Amino acid sequence: MIVKKLHETGIKSEWAYAAAFASIALSFTSWVISKKAENAGTDRADRWGIFVGQWAPTFFGLGLALRGYEKN
Repeated sequence: MIVKKLHETGIKSEWAYAAAFASIALSFTSWVISKKAENAGTDRADRWGIFVGQWAPTFFGLGLALRGYEKN
């Protein structure tokens, strides 16, 4: 139902894939910035990187689901 609504609003699978790759880049960037800017050590930097990195599979999944609607 959600994917159908996203498709009807004009969101394309390519946008979801682009968001997934951007999420991977943002994950790495947030890890580097957190590691250098905060005095909390590597543990906090790792948590930031993992948190943002978990978005990528969601966006890839949405991309695959949207691709199914685009083929119809």
